[in-house]
Amino acid sequence: MVFSNVSLRRSQPILTRPATSTAGGLRFGVFLATLAVTLLGCSPTVSTSAPPTAQPPVSGLSFYGWPDYIPQSVLEAFEVEYGIEVVASSYTDADEAIAAMRGTPSYDVVLLDNDYIPEVIQAGLLAPLNYENLPNFRNVSANFRNLVHDPDNRYTIPFHWGTTGILVRTDLVPDPVRNWDALWDPRYAGKVGIWEFQSYMINIALKSLGYSINSEDPAELEAALEHLRALRANATIIDPSLATSIGLLESGELMLAYGWVYDLFAASDPSLPIEYVIPEDGALLWGDNLVIPANSAHQATAELFLNFLLRPDISAANVVATGYATTVEGVQDLVPAEIRNNLAIFPTETMLQNAEIGLPLSAEGYALRQAIWQRYEEGDAP
Repeated sequence: MVFSNVSLRRSQPILTRPATSTAGGLRFGVFLATLAVTLLGCSPTVSTSAPPTAQPPVSGLSFYGWPDYIPQSVLEAFEVEYGIEVVASSYTDADEAIAAMRGTPSYDVVLLDNDYIPEVIQAGLLAPLNYENLPNFRNVSANFRNLVHDPDNRYTIPFHWGTTGILVRTDLVPDPVRNWDALWDPRYAGKVGIWEFQSYMINIALKSLGYSINSEDPAELEAALEHLRALRANATIIDPSLATSIGLLESGELMLAYGWVYDLFAASDPSLPIEYVIPEDGALLWGDNLVIPANSAHQATAELFLNFLLRPDISAANVVATGYATTVEGVQDLVPAEIRNNLAIFPTETMLQNAEIGLPLSAEGYALRQAIWQRYEEGDAP
């Protein structure tokens, strides 16, 4: 399934990033801020429970996540309602977040992908949640509760979800892109952008070979390693300090890149024909979670903030501002039709029939993947 830059940007200006904003991008930012404020003032159609009655004893909280992940308008709305400032900081990869959670003092609320949850639970880095302070958890869809990485949601609040697919500069790529193998096409040598993120790279290689992304089979992972080496020879490695690859696609430096819907929404020139493709051989599904580090000194206040984020009206403001699908039910009724009907944000089951989400690995499988990745980084012969 293909989504074009022109149709998405003009009808659904959802995400802007300061690093790529032009004057037009700033106008989009004003639009988003206005719409988010409007949503924050709406009465939600799904009932919300009252917040915890005990007033928090602190005046500030700290949040650690991806850049621009919770819009400033939402943070300010929380401060207005409760008198508590939330200071947001950003990381460039989840390993930074985990390292920060081991330190003292830690952050009060941290965003983590599903893949990292078993590791931090086993390490004792997360505080068990007090659901007496989280009545709005009832708004989270049953589809996202009790997942294998945290049965019973003892430690995690499912927050956002989405797909990983392929960004295509269609005026430079002669044939339609339908599957992951386009990244290996020698016609695009040096013009394929890859983020060297271990789990994404290994999973894309496995998927393109027809294997499950959860494979722990040594032969399949060995084949994935060879496939990754071939990909690296065909690709350009994207600087991890960049917020998005879209500027490289706009300049023509890249013709293809694996990425996410928000990359498309960050485009500064909507006239350029850039598309987001959900591969027919299966997108990678991702999900993330809000957690409270075990060494946070403000757990009750952090839970107040989490409860606030689980309100449908607040979740709707997040969707409008970021373009990420939410786990909270009732939100689609609160957002504009052009967002509600946007299949890049809310794809159908048919579009996701070959998609997979990463599951926790066994200790042996984890060690095998670590060894495969180390060999990839070192460029060793098999």
